[in-house]
Amino acid sequence: MRITKLTLTNFRNYAHCEFAPEGGINLIVGENAQGKTNLLEAVFFCCFGRSHRTSREKDLIAYDEAFARIRLESVRTETAHDLRVRLSREEGRKIHVDGAPLSRIGELMGLNTCVLFAPEHLSIVKDGPAERRRFLDMELSQTYPAYFFLLQQYMRALRQRNTLLRSLREQPELRQTLPVWEQQLASLGFKIMRYREEFCARLSRLASENHRDISGGRESLTVEYKPDCEAGDEASLLRALEAARPEDLRRCTTTRGVHRDEMALTLDGREIRAFGSQGQQRTAALALKLSELDLIRGETGEWPILMLDDVMSELDDRRQRYLLERILPVQTLVTATAQDVAWPSARRFVVRKGEIVE
Repeated sequence: MRITKLTLTNFRNYAHCEFAPEGGINLIVGENAQGKTNLLEAVFFCCFGRSHRTSREKDLIAYDEAFARIRLESVRTETAHDLRVRLSREEGRKIHVDGAPLSRIGELMGLNTCVLFAPEHLSIVKDGPAERRRFLDMELSQTYPAYFFLLQQYMRALRQRNTLLRSLREQPELRQTLPVWEQQLASLGFKIMRYREEFCARLSRLASENHRDISGGRESLTVEYKPDCEAGDEASLLRALEAARPEDLRRCTTTRGVHRDEMALTLDGREIRAFGSQGQQRTAALALKLSELDLIRGETGEWPILMLDDVMSELDDRRQRYLLERILPVQTLVTATAQDVAWPSARRFVVRKGEIVE
């Protein structure tokens, strides 16, 4: 896909802005706190229906303004699309695609696709399983919209079962309804497991190749899906939930299921999170993000938008050169201070105090 124009009104520190990136590399430069990342945040919102920086949509509305608007004009499979978002302090969020209102956020998944790489994405490698599950879920949701709906249903059933577990001390007669929610969790969870298993297998192949190229073949990166429950079918997953019921009743929460899955990352058989240096962790994160590009193109037939937010200063010259070679066919938005990057072939935009000045 390709962005033809992004228009912002009262979004963060932009009173009004029109941004028309070219098809190749677009370099967005400026000092800190001028609004560079806000442009990427607006694109991300149009892909996922939420910000990657805050859970409060009101934070996206400019100070002392009642509403904000985002308009993203794009081309996908040679078809033009017009996505419009209105965020209101009083009325919440409204999204229209090609003039038609969206009734559910899941309808947005897959329309516009993007891969964002920022310094905080080292958390995929460095932090606990929750960060890697989030990575899995976001990638799968924009590639397979059906997965997003499965995940929504699963999390709804999980919340219902957890609420029930907390209620049983005062309403023990409700215990007979536990199997209803366990059946739903097993059915939905097994489908989610199949998606994740296949995704991790493909991701491992691609990430291993990218990592080998970046590191010069010195180490081998492996991605392995490690489900919380080793279940060959829905029935075995259900049995695991039933077996955990006494512990769940004691702790008033669901202790088994796909919400506790792990995606293990290892270098030469050693866990990167525990044993990798900062350079090794950074290389692994870059390899994963580049693999996202390949996975989305493999499924959709088109490259997603690549957004690199203030990461160039984190990469040495060799990694920068490799990255530049890999992203040539991809529409890319790169934020940096003026001294971080010197790419003569890039279209250059200068941001100052919420305005694109050149």
